[in-house]
Amino acid sequence: MVDKKYCMSSYMAFRYIEDDNKEFYDGFKHRNIVPLADGQRILVRTVEDIDREIGKQMEQFKDKKKGILLSGGMDSAIVASYLGGSDAYTFRFLGGKFQKEELARAEYYAKYCGLNLHYVDITWDTVISHLDACLKAKCAPVHSIEPQILQAALQAKSDGIEMMFVGESSDLIFGGMDGLLAKDWTFDEFVNRYIFTKPEEVLVEPESMQYLFERYRKGNDIDFLTFMDDVFSIESSSSYLNAFGVAEMPYYDPYAKLKMADELDLYRVRHGEPKYLIRELMTKKYPEIPVPNKVPMPRPVDEYFKTWKGPTRPEFRNDIDMSKYTGNQKWQMYCLEKFLDMNE
Repeated sequence: MVDKKYCMSSYMAFRYIEDDNKEFYDGFKHRNIVPLADGQRILVRTVEDIDREIGKQMEQFKDKKKGILLSGGMDSAIVASYLGGSDAYTFRFLGGKFQKEELARAEYYAKYCGLNLHYVDITWDTVISHLDACLKAKCAPVHSIEPQILQAALQAKSDGIEMMFVGESSDLIFGGMDGLLAKDWTFDEFVNRYIFTKPEEVLVEPESMQYLFERYRKGNDIDFLTFMDDVFSIESSSSYLNAFGVAEMPYYDPYAKLKMADELDLYRVRHGEPKYLIRELMTKKYPEIPVPNKVPMPRPVDEYFKTWKGPTRPEFRNDIDMSKYTGNQKWQMYCLEKFLDMNE
């Protein structure tokens, strides 16, 4: 069913098209990832369980030429520890001037694990050169990380890599979204906190996305943990599915098959220990260095859009105060406008 107004609002609010039955245009079918069912996942209770089960998963790829998207964070660093002798691909922006500490940690992990490190240099021109392919494959606007993941995947493919590894799912599974887990939200608080860009602030004909939150309402409160499992997991993982799919590069996330056997200890998460099991495993794998704080996949969107004046298509309001919005929110407006331009 074609419902352009709905799709625009869903993308602005959630960064993906939530309703699988609605599309921007006739003949388009957007692609969202389908998370593994609980029955297909492996229950883990301890650091030793996680270590063992990731190691067992890696065995099936022992005869393949392997690569990894290696950042300066814990999740990819842990996966890297099982891949000695493989190739690592690390994003480098603005000639290495952006997030220098993150880059230095990735370099350390690669050396520590005996990986062949390759830099994936990203500029705005790189992003633009891959954007159309990502848009066409997804049949929808995309996340700001997708063009750069595509660049890394193509680079790895040209190096003969047969399987790429990522550590994308760890945050959601092990309690890494500490901002969203910071308190027991009321319903209205969580709606305001979660929406990425409010459709009514930027679109001429917005549609309410309240229905999705209502599924998780509990009186005046909300089951935010289940919401995140159901909604955020699709939004975040679909970006990897699309970018690697465009490159025709197989990829694997060993965290995606795991599930905590015990209930998440929100007290620990809220008192300085997000992803406490992963932090312990990181200390086991890299005892010489402090456990790093979480940093999202780097992309200098604030730099990219610091002088951008905003969208001009008639679907957007003409009174948007662009100074209110982050680089990621500006990317959403820019990307939606480019997608609409490309198809009309």
